[in-house]
Amino acid sequence: MQSVMLYRTKADESAARVEALELSVAEFKEYRARDAEAIRSLGIRLRRAESYVVSATRSLYEAAMPLRDTIILRDTVRDTVRLFATEDRWSRVEGVVWGDSLNFALHSVDTLRQVIHRVPRKFLFIRYGTKGIRQEIWSSNPHTELVYTEYVEFEPKKKRRVQ
Repeated sequence: MQSVMLYRTKADESAARVEALELSVAEFKEYRARDAEAIRSLGIRLRRAESYVVSATRSLYEAAMPLRDTIILRDTVRDTVRLFATEDRWSRVEGVVWGDSLNFALHSVDTLRQVIHRVPRKFLFIRYGTKGIRQEIWSSNPHTELVYTEYVEFEPKKKRRVQ
C-alpha cells in the first residue's frame, strides 16, 4: 500500500489521497482481525462487505477572545468572573475565567466527504481499463487537518463452476 498524500485544495480545505488495498475476505480476516471483529460487532457479515474505510481528523481552533466582567451575587457576597465566547460556522468556544481557573467548552462540527473512483490506464492519449482505485477525502472545516485515511476494497467473489 502506498503512502497517504495530504494536500490542500484550491479552496484551502484539507484533503488526502490514497490508493486502494485489495484483499479477499479471508486475507482481511487474517491481516485485519480487529477490524473484521469491529465489522461483525455492527451486525454486518464480512462476506457482504464491499469496502472498509478509516479516516481520522484533528481540529485545531485558535482565536483571540475578548473577556467581559460579570458580577455574581451569592448570599449577599459579590464576586466577579470573566466570560468569553466566540464562534464561526464550524466551531464555538465559550467559557468562564474565575479566580485562577479557566473552564471552557469547544464544540466543533466537521463534514468529511469522500469519493472512490477508478484510475484508468493510459497509452498516449487513450484511456482504457483500470489502473487502480483511489479514495479522495476532504474536510469542509478549515480548522480540521486530515491525519490519516485508509481504504480497503475486497476482491469480488469468483463464481463457482458447476461440473
